[in-house]
Amino acid sequence: MFRKLFFSLILVTLVGCSEQSQQQEVIHQAVAIESSDECHLCGMLISNFAGPKAELFRKGVTQADGNAVKKFCSTRDMFSFYLDPENKRNVTSILVHDMSKAPWDAPKDEFFIDARTAWYVIGSSQRGAMGKTLASFSKKTDADAFAVEFGGKVIDFDAVNYDSLQ
Repeated sequence: MFRKLFFSLILVTLVGCSEQSQQQEVIHQAVAIESSDECHLCGMLISNFAGPKAELFRKGVTQADGNAVKKFCSTRDMFSFYLDPENKRNVTSILVHDMSKAPWDAPKDEFFIDARTAWYVIGSSQRGAMGKTLASFSKKTDADAFAVEFGGKVIDFDAVNYDSLQ
């Protein structure tokens, strides 16, 4: 009896974890940036500009609603939107380009990473859609190397605030 119960608990745990992982994958899957997509904050055509882009997913909104993802022409615009307390509490996930893999002039959709685990370089000489932008990286060592080459300071997601967007 104990053995049967033990194996049943293991099975339930594995199935539950598997379902949770699948749900997280759906939440974090990037949506392709199309040539006609406009930045949610400034309205500029996203694909017309260099530098890292971002996507933000809101709570309680499904893909079928058409408003599941907010796309941004730069990490700076995304953070300008996200840092508003009203917006911040309604976000499920945020994606940014990993600029250690994506070409600066035309980042590709397959190089999106979780923004909350990314490292950012603020104050570099590289420019994005709105001028200054935050260069995003999956690894701190890549962010450090970028900062050495282009200037700036390396910070993590939690350190980003309105002052770092200036």
